[in-house]
Amino acid sequence: MVRDVTLGQFMPGHSLIHKLDARSKILLLIAYIVFIFLSENYFSLALITVASLAVILLTKINFKFYLKSLKVILFVIVFTGILNIFYGSGTVLYEWGFITITEGGINNAIFVIIRIAVLVMISSVLTFTTSPSDLTDAIEKLLKPLSVFHIKVHEIAMMMTIALRFIPVFLEETDKIMNAQKARGADFESGNVFQRIKALIPVLIPLFVSSFRCANDLATAMECRCYNGGNNRTRMKVMKFSLADLFGLMFSLLVFAGVILLNLYLPAVVR
Repeated sequence: MVRDVTLGQFMPGHSLIHKLDARSKILLLIAYIVFIFLSENYFSLALITVASLAVILLTKINFKFYLKSLKVILFVIVFTGILNIFYGSGTVLYEWGFITITEGGINNAIFVIIRIAVLVMISSVLTFTTSPSDLTDAIEKLLKPLSVFHIKVHEIAMMMTIALRFIPVFLEETDKIMNAQKARGADFESGNVFQRIKALIPVLIPLFVSSFRCANDLATAMECRCYNGGNNRTRMKVMKFSLADLFGLMFSLLVFAGVILLNLYLPAVVR
């Protein structure tokens, strides 16, 4: 399970999505999240799903990595979908005691499952195709107006990126610790829930120690390099918009227009 977590991983490439400006990718991701939740019928939901799959194919990254990102939260997706079956109105399809399943409940469950799945996969596009340094610069640029209110934008962007960057590192460290504990006879798979949680204690303690050591090493390395972020900081790579960003914007506008028109002229399934 630990090896299946792909959050925070960057996969270098030369695709059209890789070439997009990091700021464009962040803004387009926010737009796509809005599009996902604006869809009110199956046609608009299908449009945003197909558009998202097209973007994923343009990244030229093996689709199994996107499926791995879904596998981690598969339980959450299924559990949320099951809960939504019992919340809806319309034609009653099944009734047993206090349990009532309606047509609206089935529609709600389907929409929730597809929305979460598409949301996770389209969000993975950002981290898969954007390096941590580019992500830091993009977040700092987008949050720059907040500096008027004396908010330390650079420090916030740096903390967010470091946290995202170290997720794969700590996942790899967790996998190593678990294998080492298994070699010593630890059992993480048998017993009830409380026994399994108790068995994780020999993993969590070394992981916390390793995380503090890693944070200390990072702070020392930044001090040795005389790192001083914030104002007047120069960058090796200057960010600028290109023709590819314009095409990305036009494609997003077409998808947005399609979702709105489908919502207007076709009956809504969910609200």
